[in-house]
Amino acid sequence: MVLEAPVSRIFRRVLAALCALPLLVLAAPAARAANSVTVYYQAPTAWTTVNIHYAPTGGAWTTVPGVAMTASSCSGWHQKVIDLGTADGMQVVFNNGSGTWDNNGGANYRVGTGVVTVSGGVVGSTTPCGTTPTPTPTPTPTPTVSVPPSTSGEMLGGDPRKDSIYFVMTARFYDGDTANDRGGSQNVTSGNAANHDPMFRGDFQGLVDKLDYIKGLGFSAIWITPVVLNRSDYDYHGYHGWDFYRVDPRLESTGASYQQLIDSAHAKGLKIYQDVVYNHSSRWGANGLYTPTVYGVRDSQWSWYYSEKTAGAQYDPLKEDSAGRTYNGDLWSTTAPAGNTCPNYGTPTGGKSKEGYALYHCQWPSPTAKMFPADLYHQCWIGNWEGEDSRSCWLHEDLADFNTENPVVQKYLIDAYNRYIDMGVDGFRIDTAVHIPRVTWNRRFLPALQQHLVGKYGAAKANDFYVFGEVGAFVNDKWNRGSVNHSAQFFTWKERRSYSDDDVAAALEQFNYENNLGTGNQPTSTNAFLNGNTYHSPDRSQFSGMNIIDMRMHMNFGDAQNAFSNGKDSDDSVNDATYNAVYVDSHDYGPNKSSTRYSGGTEAWAENMSLMWTFRGIPTLYYGSEIEFQAGRQIDCGPSCPLAGTGRAYYGDNLTGTVTANDYGVVAAATGAVATTLSQPLVKHVQRLNQIRRAVPALQMGQYSTEGVSGGMAYKRRYTAGGVDSFALVTVSGGATFTGIPNGTYADAVTGDRKVVTGGSLTIPLTGKGNLRVYVLDQPSTPAPGKVGTDTTYLK
Repeated sequence: MVLEAPVSRIFRRVLAALCALPLLVLAAPAARAANSVTVYYQAPTAWTTVNIHYAPTGGAWTTVPGVAMTASSCSGWHQKVIDLGTADGMQVVFNNGSGTWDNNGGANYRVGTGVVTVSGGVVGSTTPCGTTPTPTPTPTPTPTVSVPPSTSGEMLGGDPRKDSIYFVMTARFYDGDTANDRGGSQNVTSGNAANHDPMFRGDFQGLVDKLDYIKGLGFSAIWITPVVLNRSDYDYHGYHGWDFYRVDPRLESTGASYQQLIDSAHAKGLKIYQDVVYNHSSRWGANGLYTPTVYGVRDSQWSWYYSEKTAGAQYDPLKEDSAGRTYNGDLWSTTAPAGNTCPNYGTPTGGKSKEGYALYHCQWPSPTAKMFPADLYHQCWIGNWEGEDSRSCWLHEDLADFNTENPVVQKYLIDAYNRYIDMGVDGFRIDTAVHIPRVTWNRRFLPALQQHLVGKYGAAKANDFYVFGEVGAFVNDKWNRGSVNHSAQFFTWKERRSYSDDDVAAALEQFNYENNLGTGNQPTSTNAFLNGNTYHSPDRSQFSGMNIIDMRMHMNFGDAQNAFSNGKDSDDSVNDATYNAVYVDSHDYGPNKSSTRYSGGTEAWAENMSLMWTFRGIPTLYYGSEIEFQAGRQIDCGPSCPLAGTGRAYYGDNLTGTVTANDYGVVAAATGAVATTLSQPLVKHVQRLNQIRRAVPALQMGQYSTEGVSGGMAYKRRYTAGGVDSFALVTVSGGATFTGIPNGTYADAVTGDRKVVTGGSLTIPLTGKGNLRVYVLDQPSTPAPGKVGTDTTYLK
């Protein structure tokens, strides 16, 4: 694959910076084709100043507010002649210099060369003096994508809070079809080859084969890593999307397409939550939107790296040469492409690759080398992770940052992800959500998603589609270093005011408005909290449509008590924290931003799980944690070490054999290694927790309170709706006393013990880290289930 083999990532970053330096000292440019456009604009009569803000095709925008236009001899019109260089057109908007813009309703005006008139939103092509301009419709570019035939399915539906989620990296879970295994160009240098462990090893067939394992653990939803076609040097994880309209063939098999995986999971009562990326593509762009052309020459040094161009040949990740590289002839050129803006195209940089070969300007994509059009991609490296530029710069060289404020980019992504909704996926986990402004989510992506869901399912069922965003706030406090715009809970809310129609301007306005209001003036919610012992209908009228991964609990899961205390502290600032996805660690980080998988010990894991499965939110477990898989290992080291030694190691060796589940958390039969896996104490623990949670609605959808509750991790929960009234008293790892509770008979779901409360008070004795008591009020409408499941090492 065409990526990082010739040059290290650090060197490439330095090289990108060096490549930008000549822009400051360039001599006069060489002669070029002279393209110009004369723009006439009829401004509103109230405007005393008229500026034109533009970006030539393939080039950067002028500095806001743009360039002043002069009054034309044509009464009421302003004009400006613009040199387009080699470009054949441009995007353009107008403003009055005081914050009022005409940006064609957010679509921008797109014009060619010659004479252009813009009046009242209509684009014409005849000089306005004495002649009525001939109106032509403003073009609305549509991405050109060769789209495979669509398939269809239906999501299962139902309140997502009833589920627990098992998170798998598909390519590292279970290898159901060795024919689609691929090692890539880093197979040898990473050390994977020596372990006979290609990066693309697991697949959809493997997931289909082990659906009963996941159901046997008790999970009813599976979060899978992105499925779109990737194009990168080390892309098994799926976050380097290149063609968002195609499923990566390294995951599919005959009889196990993505559609067939969805259908197979649904047949077993398991939901599929698809990881989706709106923020970025791969460094090679996005097929059908824009793919950069880089400099390449098949000389004596580089012929091994650049594929010989073949007419009609296309990138196919299933076709690797002996070195693990795929066809890249579609990406490179020895001559600068038309409209090229990368400076010094193809001239030596003076640097050398690690092999000692000469390096050239524009040899690899970079945001600062002007290799991407500014209207489609952002043009900088991220500097301040909690600043405004976090939404408008690249996070990493393999993550080319979409200009998500552009309607063309928005359409490309919306249309792509609607296809997966049509396939029947049950929800989206949104990667890097914080790097797109909330205002863009709230008025572009989330409404489009909801509109498509309502069109497919109707309004009621559309709400069952679970959207949960990754807002990476890797700190231990309630607000991410005081930046409300970069705190997870911020994204659960609608906007409180209107902003400019232009999405770029709106993002800046929102950032400043909300930051100036500060943390003390953000909206609050009681949706997660009981009124004493009473459940109340939640007010979700200000809900944005995006739920969140609970970063506060995640960062504080060094121990369960700490996570519990911090979670409670944040819940009033989340629109409805009962929808939070809660996990201890993931494919990125462990607690406290640890780079290793959680290694707190088996008892601590049991305690964490007991809390997650009974406290508010949706419990989520990263694959293998049920046996403390790779505990203490570095989660990710890229291609610099073998995957087998990381937290993303192949799990399939623990799953060989057969397994049959006849209910959630209930295994009817198992043989081989998977039978040994299923016998582990944490597996038994999570199986029983899933059984208990499914039996008590209050644990799934209930609000909670610690009022009148003494104990370290103790709380009461209640859910009252649709004829159900479920009330439960919970304590984890230690005893607790509950006062001011309803009288009646309570039955413990762990032991079956029954206690009659007559004076509004109940003391529950408990010892054992990870042990649990769930006393459920026995009521005619909702009887207590009594003891659920059988005793385990930690639940007894």
